[in-house]
Amino acid sequence: MNQKLTMSSCFVTTILASSLLFTGCATVETQSFVVNKASTVQSAQIAANADFSKYDRLLAEEMGIFFPQNSPSTDEDVQRIRQIFRTAFIAELQGYDIVQQTGPTTMAVQASLIDLRNNTGAPIPGMRREIRDVATPGSLVFLMEMKDSRSNAVLARAADSAKAPAFASSEALETDWSSVEEAAQHWAALFRKFLDENLAR
Repeated sequence: MNQKLTMSSCFVTTILASSLLFTGCATVETQSFVVNKASTVQSAQIAANADFSKYDRLLAEEMGIFFPQNSPSTDEDVQRIRQIFRTAFIAELQGYDIVQQTGPTTMAVQASLIDLRNNTGAPIPGMRREIRDVATPGSLVFLMEMKDSRSNAVLARAADSAKAPAFASSEALETDWSSVEEAAQHWAALFRKFLDENLAR
């Protein structure tokens, strides 16, 4: 069922601006975000020029998982975490049209899980600046980014750190998979509320 996503009027709040300088070019582009302080997630920002009325379907991109380099989590663990979160989010997004390809009315959604609770301070490979900006040492953050599926322009970001799954922190301490499932369901429900409230579903 395709229904238009429209932007809620509750986003008439503080404007934040961030500048992006492109290498090899003297042009500086500024993107402004509207901050929703009443959101059900801890941090919610909407691009001031975002037009959600054109989107009627969602594309779920592969989840980014960022652990410290000394994390004992295996590749199999990471794939299991990814699958748990994907299952929870697909189940929670009933009523939204989920597609597999980009398109002019498709909004891409990407989740990232950043666990820096046991980080030694060493840089984590593959972590984009936008992710580094929301991840502080000693924290665990769940981040959702909504983007135009064709241009990759960011439309909205929502971050939350209320839940803390017990991932393996040493060879002797294994991941508590029930806590991972609980966290995935918690954040999936929060994200559904974020979509419903802020995109006027």
